Amino acid sequence: MKIVLRNLTKTFPGRKKKSREDVTAVKDFNFEIPDGELVGLLGPSGCGKSTTLNLICGLENPTQGQIFFGEDEVTNLAPEHRGVGMVFQNYALYPHLTVKQNILFPLQNRKGKDRLSKEEMEKRMKEAARLVQIDALLDRKPGELSGGQQQRVAIARALVKMPRVLLLDEPLSNLDARLRLQTREEIRKIQRATGITTVFVTHDQEEAMSISDRIVVMKEGVIQQTGRPQEVYDDPANLFVAKFLGTPPINVLEGYVKDEKVWLAGRPVLSARGIPAQEVLVGIRPEGFLLREDGPLACRMERVEVMGRDISIVASQEACREGGIRAIISAESAVDPHASSVRFAVKPAKAFLFEKDSQERIRARLQTEE
Repeated sequence: MKIVLRNLTKTFPGRKKKSREDVTAVKDFNFEIPDGELVGLLGPSGCGKSTTLNLICGLENPTQGQIFFGEDEVTNLAPEHRGVGMVFQNYALYPHLTVKQNILFPLQNRKGKDRLSKEEMEKRMKEAARLVQIDALLDRKPGELSGGQQQRVAIARALVKMPRVLLLDEPLSNLDARLRLQTREEIRKIQRATGITTVFVTHDQEEAMSISDRIVVMKEGVIQQTGRPQEVYDDPANLFVAKFLGTPPINVLEGYVKDEKVWLAGRPVLSARGIPAQEVLVGIRPEGFLLREDGPLACRMERVEVMGRDISIVASQEACREGGIRAIISAESAVDPHASSVRFAVKPAKAFLFEKDSQERIRARLQTEE
């Protein structure tokens, strides 16, 4: 089921007594979610991603704009008539009911022509339970399950309705790190098996990038960038996107362009042909550093962290805007952890230029300084 969001805006009335300024949670949101894809809405807390999900579900009514499921407009349609399955952050399972009863609950509440026979309900329940691998736990109650098992029950309860759209609102945030990794892989597997168009809300960029076909990066209710996860990572539209995606985060240094070269700490590090002289912010991914004795970027060594296949070098540099520099290099590289300084060259494909004031991307064809 294709989902189309047109000029979607949601404004909440202000709550302060003295200055009742309205709060716009989602602003002029335009996006099309292709049929059968898993799309991640990604951004920091308060960016409007959960509000967008609630608008799609029908739990919130838009201030303006339209929502289409396929060719059908559902903007003013009640949630129960939209054919959506919703999975919340806190699972929302009924503690006094068994797993089987929790999954059956939405089917048992159907009325009229939508009412199913007991045999059909039982069949759907078993199929949903088997899909999320909890068919051996049907007689247990939620209190007897692990966090990951409870989450799978919540997903099965959403899938048993055979929804046109599956909506997941930060479904992994209550799980520990290992369980989150396992459960997100299961969610992706389930989505591919069912082919249901899925919208996944998270503030965790690693989660979004690992399972999404496309991501939508949001800030203060406004779309910053959309695209395939790797494409957005490799080609950020602005500094916010560049900083939000990537672990460890991108290194940001203050520099300038002069004579079509990018200068950091008084030395040219890259060529930037066609770019006029100006002050810039330079973003360099942690994997964008090359350890070289004659490298143009000199830094003071702080420490070396061994991570197995990689080595993380933490260093300081006067041009660095926030904290120090973190460089990820191969463990095969020879690094003296007792050295007082270290020098780097920069990989052009892993470096980006941004305007100093607007922080918008400066499209430049960067090259290694000869």
